[in-house]
Amino acid sequence: MRKRQAQLYKVIFESDTRAGRAFDVVLLICILASVLVVMLDSVESVRAEYGPALYLLEWFFTVLFTIEYVLRLLAVGRPIRYARSFFGVVDLVAIVPTYLSLVLPETRYLLVVRVLRMLRIFRIFKLAEYLNQADVIIRALRTALPKIIVFLFAVMTAVVIIGSLMYVIEGAENGFTNIPQSVYWAIVTLTTVGYGDMSPQTALGRTLASIVMILGYGIIAVPTGIVTVELTRTPAREISPRTCPGCGREGHDLDAKHCKLCGMAL
Repeated sequence: MRKRQAQLYKVIFESDTRAGRAFDVVLLICILASVLVVMLDSVESVRAEYGPALYLLEWFFTVLFTIEYVLRLLAVGRPIRYARSFFGVVDLVAIVPTYLSLVLPETRYLLVVRVLRMLRIFRIFKLAEYLNQADVIIRALRTALPKIIVFLFAVMTAVVIIGSLMYVIEGAENGFTNIPQSVYWAIVTLTTVGYGDMSPQTALGRTLASIVMILGYGIIAVPTGIVTVELTRTPAREISPRTCPGCGREGHDLDAKHCKLCGMAL
């Protein structure tokens, strides 16, 4: 049993062997084909002519990916760990919408999330440099997250106050019928999106809107600056595309002897 599990692991998780490389390439082609099927199914003219065929293809890929997901769980030593990992969750989410569509038909279009599985391409084709740079970005975002959360909380406080002021100034007669809708206007204006579905009519309201527009340019730059600073502070490190035989985690340090998630020897 252990021997079969090891062979299965080499084919599914390792791309150094001919069988492993072939498996990964076929998997990537199937992922792209399945996403294309979902996109074509959303086009009414295509669905009217090829609807039944697209439906069968959708189920074919779902069953195929379901079998693959089960095999991945059987191949690792600690399947629960893999199921809770990033790619484990993505693999599961990639098949759930089709089964859920039996109850809620529109959810099948959520299958486009399968495109996330294409992230494996960096490991499959040994693009280690891209893995290293992705690791830098992830660590920088993780470090900047507390600052961004504090910033967003301050922005949400500001838009509630601005929206409430605009509701008092303009009122229902000018389209600001309630505070939530006025807060929506404040968010659209502060982010410089400017849909134009609501606009102030009074001089005082336009003055407040002008101030909000000017503030918007400065506010947009803040999270960009926070992430940029963290990117410059985060040192690059060499990581390996190896996967853990216990939980399937990728991206370990080159000199790592054990998995950083489950502790199994690499």
